[in-house]
Amino acid sequence: MNWTKIRSKLENEYLAECLRGRIRYFVASYSKCPDHEGRASILLDGKEVISGGYYKQWSNAHLLPKDETLEIRLCNEFPLMDGTALKYGMFDQRCFYKAFHEFDNQSIEDSLNSENMIVRILAILHRRTGKRTLSKLSETVSQEHEVFQTFYNIRVLAEGMR
Repeated sequence: MNWTKIRSKLENEYLAECLRGRIRYFVASYSKCPDHEGRASILLDGKEVISGGYYKQWSNAHLLPKDETLEIRLCNEFPLMDGTALKYGMFDQRCFYKAFHEFDNQSIEDSLNSENMIVRILAILHRRTGKRTLSKLSETVSQEHEVFQTFYNIRVLAEGMR
């Protein structure tokens, strides 16, 4: 599936009604880069909430806090993204494609419990994640990584739950 179809699915079919037109997904592969490296991001009202790229992985490595352990690995070898990787932009378009493929081929419940933070974000923004599920998640969201909390709060505020 090409990016145009994936984006259409995410923004038109899967996205919660209250977020349509506000959340945008962006993925690019740059043809002049070796191996067509690129970047990916999720935007809210035109501003990037998270963004990452192949080269950002290496330039941000020194920003990682000493108390957080994260091995920097290429997504081809390690397709799971945690919150720290997303916070520091240590993901690229391939990570996003792999996360979408996982998300598109499993239930919302499995996606909400995925080890891959991108999959979990796609699930929290999905139209089938209802207010009851959001309410249940409110009990444990404070224990989640701040990146997940950000998207949870975006969804809850859009639903008018706070």
